[in-house]
Amino acid sequence: MTYIRTAPPAVEPLTLVETRAHLRLDGEDEDALLLGLIAAARQHLERETGLSLIAQGWRLCLDRWPDDGILPLAHGPVRAVTSVIVYDGEGAPQAVSLDGHLLDGEARPARLWLRDVPQPGQALNGIEVDFEAGLGATGADVPDTLKRAMLLHVAAMFAFRGVVAPDAQPAVVPPGYDRLIAPYCRRRL
Repeated sequence: MTYIRTAPPAVEPLTLVETRAHLRLDGEDEDALLLGLIAAARQHLERETGLSLIAQGWRLCLDRWPDDGILPLAHGPVRAVTSVIVYDGEGAPQAVSLDGHLLDGEARPARLWLRDVPQPGQALNGIEVDFEAGLGATGADVPDTLKRAMLLHVAAMFAFRGVVAPDAQPAVVPPGYDRLIAPYCRRRL
């Protein structure tokens, strides 16, 4: 299974105003750096929790449909499945009907069931499932606890801004971060 982001989030969960206020910055001199740190903090949080904080598009490529007929979808919550494409033996795409499909988008992971299970003719990545995921369209839809964790993370990365390049972030996770995000993380035994 391979996940590909098809549409990035249109906005970040944190605004520059919120971030500057948290860091007690008056000027706009560090805005470019702050934008990069906000994006790094969001991406790290999404990896840790399996959540898509802001609405975004995803594609799941898989070789075959699961034997039990239920496909788990990471990067939830899943708002909608937009298409399922199956490739035949010659690589030609064919759309699968979504009539009567069942989606449990709030489950962790989300689950998709189709009435007619697709059978690809292509051995590798013969099925593509496009879906929309996210807690909402703006930062107002993101729980305050997760935004607080992001602010702590941005502050820690900002403190080390001269030591670690923005593209090498996150280099540090602040104390208390793990406790803030723990209720949103999926743990396996």
